[in-house]
Formats: sequence, C-alpha cells, structure tokens
Amino acid sequence: MQLHTLKRNHPNKKTKIVGRGGKHAKTSGRGTKGQNARAGHKKRPEIRDFIKRIPKLRGRGKNINTSIQTKAYPINLSVLNSLFKAGDIVSPQILVKAGAAPLFGGKTPRIKILGGGTIEKKLEVSGCEISLSAKAAIEKVGGVVK
Repeated sequence: MQLHTLKRNHPNKKTKIVGRGGKHAKTSGRGTKGQNARAGHKKRPEIRDFIKRIPKLRGRGKNINTSIQTKAYPINLSVLNSLFKAGDIVSPQILVKAGAAPLFGGKTPRIKILGGGTIEKKLEVSGCEISLSAKAAIEKVGGVVK
C-alpha cells in the first residue's frame, strides 16, 4: 500500500449546477412565467370571492341560537287605555298612526300587547300578539281579542 493508491471511504459529492436555483433547473420548481412564478406570490382562492357575495348569514359566533326574526314591539295596556276611546279597534297599523309604535325599515312592526297597567275601556284588538294576562284583562272589561 502506497500513499498515492489510497482511496477515501466517502468521496465528495458532485453538485449538479444547472441554470438558476441549483439542483432545480432553470425555473426552480415554479413552472413557467407569470404570477405563480414570482417571489412572494399570493393567489386569491376564487371561492373566497363567491363567499363574499353571499349575505352574512354564515353563523353568528357565540349567539348562534338567537333568532333572525325581528322581535315584537311591546306595548302595555296602560298605553292603550290612554290612546283609545271605548269601542275603538286596535291594530298594528292604527298603533303606528297613533305614534305608539315606530316603523321598522318602513314596514309595520309585529306588536305584542303586555299586561302592564290597567284598562277600563272596551277595545277590539286584532292583528297583534297578546300575553295571557293582557288578554284576560281586556276580556274582563268586555273587549274582544281576535
């Protein structure tokens, strides 16, 4: 054995040098030209644009159990007693005209009559939601609930 005949156990690896980017050939694994080949490319997912066009009904976070339906506007019996005369008809449209309830988005709101206060007048209630105590009070005076 002589020094000039010795071989290494692990010879140096030869690096393959091709174009730009070392081993990856000229396009460095990015295909060809265009937006995708550029540095820092962020292509928007197309589905995102469609999702953004859909109205925002995609979950309501922590309040997922809340209703989408608008709540009824509450009116107490004492308000009806002060606004109307005996024998008058009470409906959502008439309550809006009288100023007891506001319009919601230009539409007549849902109205619920509650049993707060007292009533001494005989009224005819129609088209309104009504609590059991209010219904009992109106019928006790001789009014009608439809």
